[in-house]
Amino acid sequence: MKKILIANRSEIARRIIHTAHRMGIETVAVYSNPDANALHVREATQAVALGGAASADTYLRTDKLLAAARATGADAVHPGYGFLSENADFAQAVVDAGLTWIGPPPAAIRALGSKAGAKALAQTQEVPCLPGYAGDDQSDERFAAEAARIGTPLMVKAVAGGGGRGMRLVTDLAQLPAALASARSEALAGFGCGDLLIERALLQPRHVEVQIFADAHGGCIHLGERDCSVQRRHQKIIEESPSPAVDAALRERMGACAVALAQAAGYVGAGTVEFLLDGAEFFLMEMNTRLQVEHPVTEALTGLDLVEWQIRVARGEPLPLTQDQVHLQGHAIEVRLCAEDAHFRPHTGRVLQFSAPPATAFERAAPGVLRFDHALEEGAEVTPHYDAMLGKLIVHAPTRAEAIAALVRALQGTRVLGLPTNRAFLAACLQHPVFASGQALVPFLAEHAQELQRLLSNDELSVHIPSALSAIFASNPTSDLPCAMARPLRLRHQGEVHSIAVRELGGGRLLVEQAGAEPVTLQLPQRGVHCVAVGPRRWHWQTGGVDGWVEDASWEPAARAGAAGGATELRAPFNGKVVALPVAAGQALAAGDTVVVIESMKLEHSLASPAAATVAELLVAPGQQVSPGQVLARFAPATQGAPA
Repeated sequence: MKKILIANRSEIARRIIHTAHRMGIETVAVYSNPDANALHVREATQAVALGGAASADTYLRTDKLLAAARATGADAVHPGYGFLSENADFAQAVVDAGLTWIGPPPAAIRALGSKAGAKALAQTQEVPCLPGYAGDDQSDERFAAEAARIGTPLMVKAVAGGGGRGMRLVTDLAQLPAALASARSEALAGFGCGDLLIERALLQPRHVEVQIFADAHGGCIHLGERDCSVQRRHQKIIEESPSPAVDAALRERMGACAVALAQAAGYVGAGTVEFLLDGAEFFLMEMNTRLQVEHPVTEALTGLDLVEWQIRVARGEPLPLTQDQVHLQGHAIEVRLCAEDAHFRPHTGRVLQFSAPPATAFERAAPGVLRFDHALEEGAEVTPHYDAMLGKLIVHAPTRAEAIAALVRALQGTRVLGLPTNRAFLAACLQHPVFASGQALVPFLAEHAQELQRLLSNDELSVHIPSALSAIFASNPTSDLPCAMARPLRLRHQGEVHSIAVRELGGGRLLVEQAGAEPVTLQLPQRGVHCVAVGPRRWHWQTGGVDGWVEDASWEPAARAGAAGGATELRAPFNGKVVALPVAAGQALAAGDTVVVIESMKLEHSLASPAAATVAELLVAPGQQVSPGQVLARFAPATQGAPA
């Protein structure tokens, strides 16, 4: 194996490049038009343009990827995760082209890549499974009959793919038709397959997965478990190992089931068997036939390079270790840094400032050391074509408490300015008493997200005025001379306008007056405040673990600047494509009714009416691309007798 084509992008492409180069293997990067200047393109030995922007035109095109391999003389393909990594047809096409596929055999992907197939095989190995239906009859009528048999609560799941896409919880059978339609739509968009299954839902489980590795000589071992229970929209944001709920005996039982399932499928390479853990009982969810996003957690605990293992196994080498030689040391936690706000809404934009805390990228995190896997740099563009993850921060420490503390410090020391991130939200999750005590279950965010969002909002408000003024005056420094005239300012923050008066005292000092508060003297620039301008009168600032956005509304008419009342418009919060309009002009709405469904960063997002109203006008159509701030619908006051 002399040259690997990496059929992926961003941080996972960089991760593979790092290990391949260390092993003396050349690499080929591929890239879409938006990724032309990305770090993985510059770091690979060679790079090939795929043309186009959307995944369907680039990273999901088997013909373009194989053409790039032929043109560059690559003799192997590594798929990373996502895109075509669990596509058996792509794996077979790579093999048929005479290239080495760095992944499980196509037959194993077919057997396990489908959740339905994996469950059928698992039952032959006595691996526990939840009752459900995963048959060929995909009609709504059949699902309704099976759902009545299984009972609620139940989960609708896409048979293909992963990442939480195509999953819907149903607590009342009346919700089933809408859940099936929505899950099908998201699965088709994400995986090209709309097949679904349903199964009994556990409402208070943990999500615990087992990393397995197999070679072509019959060897198969597990490398411990990862607890991935903290999720939003069924997507993980915090992963840790060992799980606070798994002891040695339970680890052995789960590991044995994971290995048995892999061996039954003739598995070779890296894979992850995912379970729902309910007390001491566990049930198979699915098997991911690829490297996981969270594989650095296992690397930290074991001291192993799983990408190197993948390459060696693909070359026909036996596993370097037996089960008895695997030792897990300390505690590791990973968080996923995403371009989204505290309400989990994805955002696009340009990274205007970036600095990382001291870290070693792509290397095993030694005790107490941070590892930061990312593809961030100043000027990097986050587009709507791919998911919202920017990178992963991983800490390995002797104890869980030390790992949490180190990771909070790392997040507070990470600077990303220009677009919203979940940096502060992740730190708040880590410090929440439920997580800190090891008691976080899958519903953790459903139960505590609003509380965390309020805390973050209060933290932001406490430092808003000085941080905002530091941001505003950074591009318009105060005079060295005092000025007797006070400058009135109206600052829009968190949707509200704050009126203040600012008097320059000279030497960078400001006297800030606000109704109902004592005057405050500030020295600019404020120490520890970092800021950038993101528009003519809009700024993004960070100080420690707090992020904020401020607009200078001083030049707007006072009525508009101070308006906070009932919304008359629904605007797009981010870039995306309209996939559904479940309402019509003239329709009466209750607060919370869905008006528009937008697909962005591989997920569907329902935008709701903020209050009881009547749809006056719909300004978009299905299939239309929309941009942040674009007006999607206008409302009129609720008609008499409209739902409240």
